[in-house]
Amino acid sequence: MANQEDIFKDIISHSKEYGFIFQSSEIYDGLSAVYDYGQMGAELKKNLREYWWKAMVQMHENIVGIDAAIFMHPTTWKASGHVDAFNDPLIDNKDSKKRYRADVLIEDHLAKIEAKIQKEVDKAKERFADKFEEAQFRATNARVLENQAKIDAINKRFKDALESNNLTEVRQIIVDCEIVCPISGSKNWTDVRQFNLMFSTAMGSVSEDANIIYLRPETAQGIFVNFLNVQKSGRMKIPFGIAQTGKAFRNEIVARQFIFRMREFEQMEMQFFVRPGTEMEWYNYWKETRMKWHQSLGFGEANYRFHDHLKLAHYANAACDIEFGFPFGFKELEGIHSRTDFDLKAHEQHSGKKLQYFDPELNQNYVPYVVETSVGLDRLFLAVLSKAYTEEKLEDGTSRVVLNIPAFLAPIKVAILPLLKRDGLPEKAREIINTLKFDHACAYDEKDAIGKRYRRQDAIGTPFCITVDHQSLEDNTVTIRYRDTMQQERVSIDALPQLIDDKVSFKKALRSLA
Repeated sequence: MANQEDIFKDIISHSKEYGFIFQSSEIYDGLSAVYDYGQMGAELKKNLREYWWKAMVQMHENIVGIDAAIFMHPTTWKASGHVDAFNDPLIDNKDSKKRYRADVLIEDHLAKIEAKIQKEVDKAKERFADKFEEAQFRATNARVLENQAKIDAINKRFKDALESNNLTEVRQIIVDCEIVCPISGSKNWTDVRQFNLMFSTAMGSVSEDANIIYLRPETAQGIFVNFLNVQKSGRMKIPFGIAQTGKAFRNEIVARQFIFRMREFEQMEMQFFVRPGTEMEWYNYWKETRMKWHQSLGFGEANYRFHDHLKLAHYANAACDIEFGFPFGFKELEGIHSRTDFDLKAHEQHSGKKLQYFDPELNQNYVPYVVETSVGLDRLFLAVLSKAYTEEKLEDGTSRVVLNIPAFLAPIKVAILPLLKRDGLPEKAREIINTLKFDHACAYDEKDAIGKRYRRQDAIGTPFCITVDHQSLEDNTVTIRYRDTMQQERVSIDALPQLIDDKVSFKKALRSLA
């Protein structure tokens, strides 16, 4: 685990050094749990957003996209339940004076027990090698069964406490599990209480006339209030979806783990409107479809798993997360929820407007049910960065840090490197850039030895480096060097546009989803 923690620290350091992520307002000592995306980070984030949008909207005839405002009428949040129910259970340690989310403390405790199970599994795997059957071992090993029983018992108790809103019992679980404050090491806990996560602000030119409004804590409500606008203007027939990406804001008390949990973050959501009674069929469809999308990034199936919710939100009749194996353990990457007709009915009730669909097949009006998919773009960014970051020992005894980002997502697709700063090589390199820049993000670098320049491009994840040398002037060929293998080959300059396009286009990844 310590090794994983060290790697995570290296990823954070690498992100700053190479222009991916900076602490917000760093010259003023920063703002806690708020981050800025640098020049490389902005490109990677844009590419991830675009891949999601193409897969979700462009590839589905019955899904369209919108861009709703961040500010919404305050009654929106009363109708959605956020004013009354958007809370986190918080607990303070009396010695360190630090505040924690009670559910996170319990989840971290469970993760430690899970780590003990994994340690037993790893030891057995090493001992029995090819003969090892993990499922059978987990079902029969005494230590594994004992620890799994502990996890199941705590989970059940925790679920019951949350469902009955029994905050005294939540505190008792923390006490009984002997969970200590990470800072003081003591078990001197206060009572658990609820804290609303929405940021409020005032709208209006004069403070006395101002309305209290909220920064949206999610993007979904902008879709629900526009349900009829989109359905009628687009002549949409059920089932259909509305997608959007955008910023959301939550006053997280326990914001941590770099960009995993922030106060200002970006969501990519799609609400799929279906006929009541068909929601579970679509829920299962979107579970599998979204998992397939994540796995198309190429980081391996073992890094993903489904996790069914212990406690369902007030609006849901089914919910699960797609979890990802971050350096700090498996955590939520995307949520898939069957939201029933809660949202549209609540907005009907509070607005006095009908939000119904006339189904010509049934010849009747009804409020559609909704299946939601919601992925955090920042978490997705961190997942890609975590798995792409690689420290390699090379055959010649040297080492390199490389970001093995899928080529179609890489911030810079190709770097053009003149071998020397003279003899017409820079001019030839510029000619190549002027051909490729209309289709791809390109970089030009003429500083330092060619090996150092290769390392710089490896560190930002550039999949292809093109070196222009004296032979290029003679026969119109260049050396193309591949990031992942470091192999090089001589190719015609005329062949470059097609060669690069084949490897960095979204098409190949999108076709794998079809």
